[in-house]
Amino acid sequence: MTRTPKLTIIPPGKPLSGRAMPPGSKSITNRALLLAGLAKGTSRLTGALKSDDTRYMADALRAMGVAIDEPDDTTFVVTGSGKLLPPKAPLFLGNAGTATRFLTAAVASVEGTVVVDGDEHMRKRPIGPLVAALKSLGLDAEAPTGCPPVTVRGTGHFPSGRVEIDAGLSSQYVSALLMAAPLAKQGANAPVTVALTGTDIGARGYVDLTLAAMEAFGAKVEQLDAATWRVEPRGYTATDFVVEPDASAATYLWAAEVLSGGQIDLGVPNDAFTQPDAKAYETIAKFPHLPAEIDGSQMQDAVPTIAVLAAFNETPVRFVGIANLRVKECDRIRALSTGLNNIREGLAVEEGDDLIVYSDPALAGQTLPAEIDTFADHRIAMSFALAGLKIDGITILDPDCVGKTYPAYWRTLAALGVTYQDND
Repeated sequence: MTRTPKLTIIPPGKPLSGRAMPPGSKSITNRALLLAGLAKGTSRLTGALKSDDTRYMADALRAMGVAIDEPDDTTFVVTGSGKLLPPKAPLFLGNAGTATRFLTAAVASVEGTVVVDGDEHMRKRPIGPLVAALKSLGLDAEAPTGCPPVTVRGTGHFPSGRVEIDAGLSSQYVSALLMAAPLAKQGANAPVTVALTGTDIGARGYVDLTLAAMEAFGAKVEQLDAATWRVEPRGYTATDFVVEPDASAATYLWAAEVLSGGQIDLGVPNDAFTQPDAKAYETIAKFPHLPAEIDGSQMQDAVPTIAVLAAFNETPVRFVGIANLRVKECDRIRALSTGLNNIREGLAVEEGDDLIVYSDPALAGQTLPAEIDTFADHRIAMSFALAGLKIDGITILDPDCVGKTYPAYWRTLAALGVTYQDND
C-alpha cells in the first residue's frame, strides 16, 4: 500500500456540521479480543474497531490457536479453547501498547516460550515494571533493554499468589496482570492478588474498563482497597460483547465543533462514554475560555487535542500531570511543543514535564506554513489537523499513521466539509 507522505489541510472557512460517528474504542476492543481469545467457546464482539492496533492483537491471538472471523467492518467472532498455544514465531505487535503489555502477561499461561516484540517505536517504550512483576511470581521472563522484545517461558498456567506492580508509568501494567490472573490453576484455591506499590497510577479509569470487561467475560474480581484487587482463578466464559465508541477519537470531533463554531452529531450522547478521555468533553466545551491549568493525568490521550485547541484560547494554558506522555507512541510533550513552535515560535514551552501553550486567538485566519512532524504518532497527526481548520498552510507529515486507531479520520473530516491538498 502506498503511503501518503504529506497532507495539507485547507481551512474550511465555515462551521463544520454533520454526523460523524467515532469508531469503536481501541482500548475496549483490545481488551475484549484478548478476553474472548482466552475464553472457552465463541464470543461475538460488535461495534469493534478495525485498525492497526486491533489487527495486531487479533493476528497474535490467531498465532496462538484462536479462531477469529470478521464478518463485517465492526465485528469479530472469536472462538477459543480456553488456552493459548505456543506460537511458531515471535509475536509482532507494531507499536500497539495495549496489545504488547496485555499479551506479555497473558502468554505466561502458555506452556512454552513466547517472544513479544514490536517495531522500532515499541522497542523504546518501557515494559520493565511488568516484567519485574512477572519475575516476582517465579516466572521466567526477560526484557534485557527494559523495553520489548520480551521473552516469557510459561508453564501452562499463570502463577497464583500476590504480585506487586509499579503503575506510575502506565495503568496498562495493572490491566495486563488483572486480565491474566484468572488463568491461574483452577482448583488450587489460591486467588491472585494484584497490588500497587504506591497509589500513583496513570489513567486509573482504564483499570475500571478492564474490570468491567473481565466481569462481562465471567471473571470474579474483588477490590480490597484503592490499590489492591483479588482475582479468582476461574478462567473466562465466552459471551457476546458490544464495544462502545472511542472517546479519545471523539475528542477531535468535539474540538473541531467548538473551534469551527459548528454542530457535529456523534450519534451517541456525550455522557454515554465510560472511557477516561470522556472527561475531556467538559474541558473542551469551555473553549475559548479553557482553564489556566489543566491536569491531564486521567485523560492522557486527550491532552494533544486540548493542547492544539489551547493555541486559539483567550488566555495561556498550562498542562500538568502529563509526564507519562513522554513514553507514549512518541514523546508527546516534545512533539506538541515542536509542532506548535513550528506554527509560530514561542507558542509553546516545556517546563520540566509541564507544557505551557501561549494562546493567541489571532492565529485564526493567518497563513503560517508549517510542516508538522507526527513522529509516526496517530494522536499528533489528528490533533494538529485541528490547527489546519483555522490556519492556512498546516501540512501533516505521514498522515496515514492515523490508521493505528482511526483509519477513517481524514474521510470523516472531509465528510464534515474539510478539504485537502495532497502532496507527493
